[in-house]
Amino acid sequence: MRWYVVAALLTVLTSSQGILTTLSQSNGGYKYDYATVPFLAEVFKLLVSSVFLWREMQNSPPPKMTMDWKSVRLYPIPSIIYLIHNNVQFATLTYVDTSTYQIMGNLKIVTTGILFRLFLKRKLTNLQWMAIILLAVGTTTSQVKGCGEASCDSFFSSPIQGYLFGALSACLSALAGVYTEFLMKKNNDSLYWQNVQLYTFGSIFNMGRLLMDDFRSGFEEGPWWQRIFNGYNTTTWLVVLNLGTTGLLVSWLMKYADNIVKVYATSMAMLLTMVLSVILFNFKPTVQLFLGIIICMMSLHMYFAPPSTLVDLPLTVKPVSESVSEVPAE
Repeated sequence: MRWYVVAALLTVLTSSQGILTTLSQSNGGYKYDYATVPFLAEVFKLLVSSVFLWREMQNSPPPKMTMDWKSVRLYPIPSIIYLIHNNVQFATLTYVDTSTYQIMGNLKIVTTGILFRLFLKRKLTNLQWMAIILLAVGTTTSQVKGCGEASCDSFFSSPIQGYLFGALSACLSALAGVYTEFLMKKNNDSLYWQNVQLYTFGSIFNMGRLLMDDFRSGFEEGPWWQRIFNGYNTTTWLVVLNLGTTGLLVSWLMKYADNIVKVYATSMAMLLTMVLSVILFNFKPTVQLFLGIIICMMSLHMYFAPPSTLVDLPLTVKPVSESVSEVPAE
């Protein structure tokens, strides 16, 4: 399957996450424990990857699977980074409002490019760096509501701790993605074997989070395994299925494409979500949204298009020998 097909599918599914999550609410709140959704998504990804791995093992020759401890011990690290990242997100939101947090979240576009260059040693052209910066500018532009509104003033009035935590959050998000790509491309192991290891630890860490929530609440609502499906409906299961499927698509991109493709897919998904929200939830479209879409589309073309289509190359000069040969003899 071509990477751009997977990226397009990831864009569509990611854009529908927020919409499905909104539709799963009841009277502005959740009847189910939202912390159980990531856990079930991890279990879903683990089950799907296990089935595909089992099918691969029926083939001849069987897939490559590195099982030594030196390799396996690397797979909990992404889950640990995401765990720290989630805590930093909560810390950031104690100092800044939601709109400021969303705008600062676009920093991860640039930090992904920087870590992509530093740790994976991938060289980007000047045009590609300009495209990445344009993408960050475009997504930020689409989120700005207007300088005459309170949200614009609040962005510049947040305490310094909020900006520091926001920058740290962007770095952790980029680090998790870059490290996962390094892990997936480190050897020629089967993608499904690597997924099984990733999602096993992901399930364990999410289960640990549910246990911590139980201890904090003093088991007032009972242990998590007794309330895991409470309040679930069809839309909630679609949220779980969507989250799990997007995770599988991301792992495919990390194996066969790269982090920058994922960044573009998720950024375009954010813009698509805004457009769909205008249609479905009667959100009022803004000039900033349209400007952001135009800038992001220019960035997309600038990054992936061949350089010859972006720069006017000089006309080819004929060699001297050909020019001489064309002179008519006297």
